Amino acid sequence: MKLVLATGSKRRHELINMIGLKYEVVKSTVEEHSDATEPTQYVMDLSRDKANSSASQLTEKAVVLAADTVMYMNGKIFEKPKSKEEAANNLRVMSENVVYMTTGMTIKDLYQDKELVFSDITELHFGKISEDDIEWYINNEKELLNCAGAVIQGKAAMFLDKVVGDYGNVLGISLNKIHSKFAELGYKMSDFELND
Repeated sequence: MKLVLATGSKRRHELINMIGLKYEVVKSTVEEHSDATEPTQYVMDLSRDKANSSASQLTEKAVVLAADTVMYMNGKIFEKPKSKEEAANNLRVMSENVVYMTTGMTIKDLYQDKELVFSDITELHFGKISEDDIEWYINNEKELLNCAGAVIQGKAAMFLDKVVGDYGNVLGISLNKIHSKFAELGYKMSDFELND
């Protein structure tokens, strides 16, 4: 069976590579938008849109996997920062707080014409982040503007005291959830092709 990832995310590719599955990347072309104000519904909406966009570009059957991740705290959603200043302010807010990372995932099964939309949440417990640490981070993190909240996926991992939940979810996809949802669709891992 053919697996298609509707994402250009390097971290998500690394996670799928880690379990050895062969896949094709067909990036979503849809503009990301959701009217949902609840973070988990928001990312599930976006993941569904991405999966549908990717599936609409295919000419053959496949299982399409899409995901979207945001961090949130006290009702505020932290998107990818648009500047170093925004990234620095995000870290100031997160210092000595618990922040939540939620990933919405969609599996669009074109073989069976089924769709599963689901999510996972991980708690991130931050220690104290000093102004010196913030300045060092924003001046040295290459992926600064490419990840939700501008943290975790790189050097900011050192500011975490504790992670409660699936760390893969923090990187953008829960492999455990994907595995269980494949089973829910009636698939075994051996149904998918492996990388050579």
